[in-house]
Formats: sequence, structure tokens, C-alpha cells
Amino acid sequence: MTVTIIHPNRRILLLGAAAAGVVGLLPRHLASASAQTGAHAPTETMRGGANNYIPNAPLVENLGTGFVASGLVRKAGSGEPLRNLRIQIWAATDRGGEREPSNRGSVMTDANGRYRFDISPIVPQFGQPHIHIAYDDPGFATLFLRPVLNSRHDKSMAVDFVLAPPAGNAGKSS
Repeated sequence: MTVTIIHPNRRILLLGAAAAGVVGLLPRHLASASAQTGAHAPTETMRGGANNYIPNAPLVENLGTGFVASGLVRKAGSGEPLRNLRIQIWAATDRGGEREPSNRGSVMTDANGRYRFDISPIVPQFGQPHIHIAYDDPGFATLFLRPVLNSRHDKSMAVDFVLAPPAGNAGKSS
């Protein structure tokens, strides 16, 4: 049995500390799951994420223009991109609140596990400009996300997430 012992020098320690600090400063929804845990751990459902969720929102080509929500969906553990999954989004826009039917829809992930929604510009509701993103089909555990924009003037947001097997599927709390 061979054991390799690494003797870090001062430069390696400083670079490691700086890298850890940068990852720690990123908002949780922007840091990848692997950066947060060192593996493809399942993304946790966010509090308030299920607000105004409606099962089986229709598949849409877009919900307006002016803002783009996109991301990559992966499988817990392997990190394999998940294709052909139904992802739902809803948000308050200049056309109305989160309950406005034209502010809600679903799209399918593509062959590379990516999704994209074009939607009208997001406006604050309950004080914060935010969107809701959900996965609620039987293949994986239910997931509700409520990422907050930095500003109502933002034009896009990328939200990657990792889905877990459906054991218990207890993520429907808001």
C-alpha cells in the first residue's frame, strides 16, 4: 500500500482559501450543486416555492419577451443531464400577478437537459422580483424553487438544479 502525503506550501493554502471564499459568496442558487457539496446532491425545495403552483400547466413556446429563465437539470448522484422532463415556471410580470394564466407555462428539457423560457419582464410581487420554477412529475422528487432577481431590470436568470429519486416525494410544502 502506498500513501501519498502532500505538503502544501503557503501559495497553495492561500489559493485554496480564496477559492473557498469565492464559492461561499455566491448566492446559493448560482453555485452549482457540486460546488456546494462536492457531489451532485439533490437541490432542496425552497420555502415559498410552491406558492400559486397549478399542476399540469400547459406546454408553451413562450410567455412573452424581455426576460429569459434558463438552466440545466441533472440527476442526483451521477450528474447526468435529464432530457424530456416537464419544467413549469410562473411569475408576476407587467401583464399581471402570479395567478395571471398568461404568466404560467411548462416546457420540456432538451436532449442536453436544458430548458429555456422567454417571458415578459419580471416585476416584484411581495416586495421582491422573483420567479417560480417547479418539477412535479412522478419520475423524481417534487421540487419548487423561488429564485430572487438582483433587480427588476434583470433580463435573464440561469437556474440549474439536481433532481433526486422520488422516495417519499415530500417536497410539496411552501
